[in-house]
Order: sequence, then structure tokens, then C-alpha cells
Amino acid sequence: MQIVLQRLVKRGKTHFFHYGLACFMLLGCGSNEPTQPTAKMDPAIVVTFMVAEPVNMPMNIETIAQTEGAKEIEIRPRVGGIILQRVYNEGAAVEAGQPLFLIDPEPFQNALNEAGAVLREQEVRVLRAQRDEDRQRQLLAENFVSQRAYELTAADLAIEEAALQAAKIRVQQARLNLSYTTVKAPVSGVTGRSQFSEGALVSANNSLLTTLTQLSPIWVRFSFSDNEVARFGGHLNEKNVRSVRMILPDGSEYQQEGRINFAASKIDPMLGTQQLRATFDNTDQRILPGQFVRVRVIAGESETVFRVPQVAVLSSDFGRFVYVIDEQNTVIQRTVVAGDWIGKDWIILDGLNAGDRVVVDNLIKLSPGKIVDPQLRDAASSPRSNMSS
Repeated sequence: MQIVLQRLVKRGKTHFFHYGLACFMLLGCGSNEPTQPTAKMDPAIVVTFMVAEPVNMPMNIETIAQTEGAKEIEIRPRVGGIILQRVYNEGAAVEAGQPLFLIDPEPFQNALNEAGAVLREQEVRVLRAQRDEDRQRQLLAENFVSQRAYELTAADLAIEEAALQAAKIRVQQARLNLSYTTVKAPVSGVTGRSQFSEGALVSANNSLLTTLTQLSPIWVRFSFSDNEVARFGGHLNEKNVRSVRMILPDGSEYQQEGRINFAASKIDPMLGTQQLRATFDNTDQRILPGQFVRVRVIAGESETVFRVPQVAVLSSDFGRFVYVIDEQNTVIQRTVVAGDWIGKDWIILDGLNAGDRVVVDNLIKLSPGKIVDPQLRDAASSPRSNMSS
């Protein structure tokens, strides 16, 4: 470097500036290597996991069902006539025997009075025939009349007594018809809309006045395919079904447990299903006929399964899967076979092993191969600082 400076002094000040600049550049080119920027490592994602533990559960299947009243009755008049009054509020609950409609009773009252008069007349005829028969019997005993004369009198008595029985029956029928003019509720239930107004003419046994639905108990109709029935081990009935639960449209579970009260004895060849029906108590009338609900039927032998929160089970084009954490805290994707829901859990039939660490949160940030900082679900409520330590 000194030799270079001496030459610059000899050559004059003109070139000094240029050589100075060159020396500055030479000084900048030292032997030190330029430092490369280090790659920034992605921090491990903090996730919560649960340990998969096998449980023994009886087999259960859910399906869509529809409710119906235990008794759905069409109210029809048993006598014809003019409706004088509707004596119930449409859609209101009524008790068994409560009046619903009043049909004009006057014609039936007149018929009862007429039948009563005929009955009294016939009673007099019988009394007279009895006296004749008694007199003829005495005369026959004294040989004043022939046997034939007595037999004719006895026959007349029998005819009058038979007519008396017929008159009594006509009175009973007339009284019954009069009672039918008050149309009553045969059972307790909820009434429907009235199909006739006051002043309308209705015919006996044909005119539909209204409907009456018994809401407690409530029935639920549903069916299972032959494949589902086979999973239970065969024909379902009230003996091998352990429990029937109803899931309401809002997702909540009905507090009352049902029981099977009808099970078809064969598979429907048109639909390939077995028809079933369950009954539930409905004293608070929370369930109405015609609702679509879900039922969970528990039956068959117990099987070893895993219960996993619904949020932990994801779907792809290849089916459902969960994220499992391996020994190196790396996330791997595990394909599973999911069964039915129980509460907020999903039943996993296949794909998990006892002790697997299944991720239950931060799933949107995960992908196969991601490094995670796993935290046990029971410790999820602790502060983050404690979780990362």
C-alpha cells in the first residue's frame, strides 16, 4: 500500500483522487465473508389435544322420524240434524266427555215422547192379556173351556209381551238418539278447526265436524333399512331395543325416554325398510303431531368405539379424518370411519388407536407435517404462558 501511495505522489496530484478512490474500494474488499441472513423458523402452533380412549357402547343408529298423535279421531255426528251451537273453542284442549256441538234436539225429543206413549199403551195390552190368560187357566181347570181356547189366550199374551219388549227397545233407541244430539269428545285431546258452522245441516255418520288429537302420549314413526337392521343383529322389537331417544329440531334431546310400541314383522319389499313406532310421554304438550325429529335407537351388542368432539372431525373428498400428533409433535392426517352423534361427540368406529393424541382446536391452521406445541385438553383453561412452558 505504501508503494502505491509513493507512485501517486510522483505522478502528481492530478491522478491522486482516482487512485485514492481505488484504494478505498480495495480496503472495502477485505478477507471477511459477507454474512448470509438466517432462515426464520415458523413457531410451533399451540393446539389442544385429547387422548383417545376406547369405550364400550351398545350399538345405536339415528334416523329421521315424524310425530303423530296417539289417537287422531274424526268427530262425526251419530244423528243428523241442524247444528244449533258449537260449544268449544277451536284448537283448545278438551276433556273426555266435554260437549263439542249441539244438534237440534226437538225432533228426537218428540220421537222419544212418541215411543214412550207406545210403550205405555203396550203395557196396558200386556196387562189385559195376562188377565185373560189367568181367567182361561181357571176355566180350563174347571173344564169350562177347551184346551185349545186356553192355548189361544196364552199365545195372545206371548205376542203382547214380545210387543212390549220391542216398545221398550224403541224407547231406549229414541233416548239414545236424543243424547247423540250433544256431540261429546270421546277422549281428552286438542280439537281441530270446525268444519261446520251453526245452522248447517249434517248427516249421521258422514259429516266430519272436526278432529281431535290426543297429544299425550305422542307417537313417533320411523324406519331402518335392512342393512341397518342387520347391524343390530336382525329384527328389531320392543324386547331387544334398549332405549329410544328423540332429538328435537333445535338439536336438543327430549327429556323423556321412549319405548317401542310397534315393530313390523317383516321388511317392506317396496322400500326395503322395517317400520317402527315409539311412544313418548308428552304431558306438557311440547311435541305436536306432524313434527320432523330424529330418533336414536340403542340396541344390539356392545362394541368398542371412540368418542371424539364433533369439531375435531373434518371432511375431505376422501372421507372424514382427524389430526393426530405423533411422538415428534408433528401433525399427521388420520382417516376415520365415523358413526353417529351422541350429544356433542362423534362416535369413531375405526381409524383410531388407544392413546392417540387427537387435536381438538386450531384445526384451520394445521396441515400434515406441521410442528405443534400440544397441550392436554384438561389444561386448556390455564394461561398461555403456562401452556408454552
